[in-house]
Amino acid sequence: MWKGAEVYRMMMAMFAIAAVVVVVVEIVPVTERRREQTEKSMNGGSHRGSFKVDRPSHAASNLRSSSFKARPSIRRSTSASFGSNSNKDGDGVPGRVRVAVRLRPRNAEEQVADADFADCVELQPELKRLKLRKNNWDSDTYEFDEVLTESASQKRVYEVVAKPVVESVLEGYNGTVMAYGQTGTGKTFTLGRLGDEDMSDRGIMVRAMEDILADVSHEADSVSVSYLQLYMETLQDLLDPANDNIPFVEDPKTGDVSVPGATVVEIRNQSSFLEILRLGEAHRFAANTKLNTESSRSHAILMVQVKRSVVREEVLSGEEGEPSELGRPFRPLIRKSKLVVVDLAGSERIHKSGSEGHLLEEAKSINLSLTALGKCINALAENSAHVPIRDSKLTRLLRDSFGGSARTSLIVTIGPSPRHRGETASTILFGQRAMKVENMLKIKEEFDYRSLSRKLEVQLDKLIAENERQQKAFEDEVEKIHLEAQNRISEAERNFADALEKETKKCQMDYMDTVKKLEEKLVLNQSKIDHENSVRDNWSGQGGYVSAAEEVEVKKLLENEVNLRKAAEEEVSRLRHQLELNRQPNGGEESDVTRLTKVLEDEARQKKELEEEVIILRSQLSQLTLEAEQMRRCLDRGGADSGFSAYDTPTSPFRHSQLKETKSGHKPPVATLFEQVGLQKILSLLDSEDASVRIHAVKVLANLAAEESNQKRIVEAGGLISLLMLLRSYEDETVRRVAAGAIANLAMNEANQERIMAEGGISLLSLTANAAEDPQTLRMVAGAIANLCGNEKLQTKLRSEGGLKALLGMVRCGHPDVLSQVARGVANFAKCESRASSHGMSSGRSLLIEDGALPWIIQNANNEVAPIRRHIELALCHLAQHEVNAKEMISGGALWELIRISRDCSREDIRNLARRTLTSSPVFRSEMRRLRIEC
Repeated sequence: MWKGAEVYRMMMAMFAIAAVVVVVVEIVPVTERRREQTEKSMNGGSHRGSFKVDRPSHAASNLRSSSFKARPSIRRSTSASFGSNSNKDGDGVPGRVRVAVRLRPRNAEEQVADADFADCVELQPELKRLKLRKNNWDSDTYEFDEVLTESASQKRVYEVVAKPVVESVLEGYNGTVMAYGQTGTGKTFTLGRLGDEDMSDRGIMVRAMEDILADVSHEADSVSVSYLQLYMETLQDLLDPANDNIPFVEDPKTGDVSVPGATVVEIRNQSSFLEILRLGEAHRFAANTKLNTESSRSHAILMVQVKRSVVREEVLSGEEGEPSELGRPFRPLIRKSKLVVVDLAGSERIHKSGSEGHLLEEAKSINLSLTALGKCINALAENSAHVPIRDSKLTRLLRDSFGGSARTSLIVTIGPSPRHRGETASTILFGQRAMKVENMLKIKEEFDYRSLSRKLEVQLDKLIAENERQQKAFEDEVEKIHLEAQNRISEAERNFADALEKETKKCQMDYMDTVKKLEEKLVLNQSKIDHENSVRDNWSGQGGYVSAAEEVEVKKLLENEVNLRKAAEEEVSRLRHQLELNRQPNGGEESDVTRLTKVLEDEARQKKELEEEVIILRSQLSQLTLEAEQMRRCLDRGGADSGFSAYDTPTSPFRHSQLKETKSGHKPPVATLFEQVGLQKILSLLDSEDASVRIHAVKVLANLAAEESNQKRIVEAGGLISLLMLLRSYEDETVRRVAAGAIANLAMNEANQERIMAEGGISLLSLTANAAEDPQTLRMVAGAIANLCGNEKLQTKLRSEGGLKALLGMVRCGHPDVLSQVARGVANFAKCESRASSHGMSSGRSLLIEDGALPWIIQNANNEVAPIRRHIELALCHLAQHEVNAKEMISGGALWELIRISRDCSREDIRNLARRTLTSSPVFRSEMRRLRIEC
């Protein structure tokens, strides 16, 4: 008896050493465990991660005398519920492998052989722990997701182990349920029991199919089954024994493994599924060993393919984000999921199972495949860079179950016998390592083209039938209308013939009277035409004569005024001479001196008034001369039939054509006036009290400023300052408009631009732009600021003094002429900025963009008015040449306008500039590649 006990203790020690070789465990001194237990009890709570084994106090002295100085700590995992059906488990790790342990009750042999020994395991199901005894005083404690006692029912095993996986499969995820353990511990009973004799004994396979068939729709969904076995590293079909070497097919992109050569049976009801299981079990290899009378010699694999139709509702949004009135379209999808139930062959030790010959080869093959599976799980649990997935066909088949995208539940089965403590410890450690494996769950959805095609075919057939019915009804209606039309046409022809005959007779009676009346009207009209022709000839000939007559009359008036002026000057000289004579001392003549002084002052005032009238008359003469010249040229081009009238004569004082020499070679009248009167005299008239004199003077000065040769003389004589003073002091709209036009003409010269800025001209122009409402005044002001925008030296000052803001503010007018000048100014400003950035003089983003001009530029990039569109297109191209502006232009939508300009612009130079800008900018090229746009 003593020898038997000694041998048993030696065997237990060998098993413990073997378990230590398989895995590395933590070693914690017993005193440390007790100290931690005391701290937990004092704190009034317990943390599962720090839980230690309780031992009787009398074992402490024995442990101290033992050769083992430390013991393994508790093996544990998360405390989350095993039945959770969410994608994320309780510990926050998505898709961790869930492991349950099930204890088989003692069989008849163990009740006799192990009657004197206690079970090697002690279950604590309420704490989800089990204790594995090493000897009478020491044990290891392990935690699992679920601990099932020997009295646990098959229904409870299914609900806590497999039902969450089945529910995930019905939602579209892949799932795996696998049983692992020593041979004879109840794996096949747990998974594949059919329950023919007792319905409560039904295993996981039967119960899973019941739930699947109860949830799917037989009209829209499909469930198919394949039943395989892996025997001696050969994949065989249990439903077709002749198919005994099925190849694998592995997707190179996703890594999914499929078995296309296996028999696939579509399942409609539970009875057909049970027949398939019976057929498969009949073909499965099994043998009688010392450990199990019906030991499975192959790994059984049940694959259940579930295809479910899902209709996803999509909402079409309108332009403003509101739901469209077109309805809610449905997008048909197919969710393909797979449930894999794996009944692994039991691991066994050769000396215990007594396998010989062919059974020995089978045992070696089983152990090799299970060893390969253990290596893979070890590598996944340790996050190893290499996972030996190709060492066995079993690991290749289970590739998606461990470390893949499937929800996996593992049930490890153990026996209570202390004789098999080593195998029990190895099984428990396998389950502990599997709990560390994490999967990433994914739903596999595909667009259901077939379902959509079928629906469309049905709708098409209905539409075709309806169309044929409508076509037939339409043809019948057309035929009916055609017959009615024929009858009406015949009746109308008869009525028309009768009416025609009556009208013919009536016309013959009235013909003579009508001819007489027409002859009278013809004579009357002819006389009217002759009269109109004579009047038109006289009027067309008189057009130049009237203008010439007016010119002669004005010239006569001018000569009279000159003669009067000369006479007045002679009279003044005479009076001055007489005044000098009268200044000789003579007390009696003081009253005559006073009188003569007054007369002299009156003569000087009259002289000044005459000079102003002469200026006005000369201005009118020049204007009439221009109008007459315009009339003559128009008559020369089109004659009297051109329809030219006095109202068509251009009256703008800013046209350069008025300052050019005429065809006869004479100087224009404005230049003649400039030489006769003098610049200083014209400038002095700007301060005249008479509004009409002041307006005429401003117009003359504006016409003079339009000629480049006069600009320098005008500025040197103070004309620029006088014009700026008019902008500052006068509120008359005409004076401000003409003065702004004159300043715009002067601003075409670069030297004058700096002078305008120095004299505060930009501030005055800005104030005028903000106060004016007349489109013509705004056009003149915008033209002046646009000319200043073309000088890159003045850009900073132009913005700081409000010129740029005033230019952009004038878009409120909306008049095409004003907008054209604003667009020209923006284009000039952008061109100067582009030139400065290319020379390295500027690195910041555009001042136009900072002042908010980009939205207006983009809005008017495709304006109907050609000048506005051309200037805006140039501005966009120049802004895009500066890399700092690229991102903001892309976000504002300018990229699409640049692409349109590069393709559709009417001007080739702008089109080429836009194309070069897009191809030279890395930011634009990257965005175009992202949008898959080719320039």
